[in-house]
Amino acid sequence: MGSSLSTTSSVPETKLEAKMVEAMRRRASQGTPIKSFNTIILKFPKIDESFRNCNTIFQQFDEDSNGSIDHQELKNCFCKLEINFSDEEITDLFKACDMNEDLGIKFNEFIVLLCLVYLFKEDPTSIQAKSRLGLPNLEATFETLVNAFVFLDKNKDGYVSKNEMVEAINETTAGERSSGRIAMRRFGDFFVLLSPYFLMFREMDWDKNGAVTFKEFLFAFTRWIGIDDHDDGDDDDDEEKEDGDEEA
Repeated sequence: MGSSLSTTSSVPETKLEAKMVEAMRRRASQGTPIKSFNTIILKFPKIDESFRNCNTIFQQFDEDSNGSIDHQELKNCFCKLEINFSDEEITDLFKACDMNEDLGIKFNEFIVLLCLVYLFKEDPTSIQAKSRLGLPNLEATFETLVNAFVFLDKNKDGYVSKNEMVEAINETTAGERSSGRIAMRRFGDFFVLLSPYFLMFREMDWDKNGAVTFKEFLFAFTRWIGIDDHDDGDDDDDEEKEDGDEEA
């Protein structure tokens, strides 16, 4: 498999990215129970449900109910969840996950941020090792996402390359169909638009450097299951309200 797994040489651009890459390398050394991309696809509905249940947590820490969590609200969130991060670490996480640079963490960004916290708390060399999210169902989902990234990261360097993505999607276990076919059949036009696989990778590779970090993977994943920066979890309620107004 040698040359097919080569990636664009990447050097972490920030201290946070370096920590993220190191954490993923350490997790990769432990292996993953995921054996094919099909396994990840079949977990989409359960992951989607877990993420949307997280909306209650998001609203709890969005103290002014403006649809985003600002820096102070995030510090309050960490305090209530007993996550022992320094002010510098909180600021770094805030900046890294505020993808729109609007000084507020939206719902999808909040999910990514909590998943990074989950990853970092596994680091035995840092103070995060003592922190606990206290959210067992959500943490189980985060563990699935960590395992999914480890499955994609074939050479265990903490990044996913385009070649690794293609190899992972085409990889199957005994009795399985091609992952690409199942994806297109299961998710309809959305995955048709993402084929060929290079377009799927391009969606993940936000900074276009040829190497996808775990953070970039998480943001792509939230979009794949239908959660974006405008999704506050109340869409169904809004639709029901509109239907009621029309009937009236």
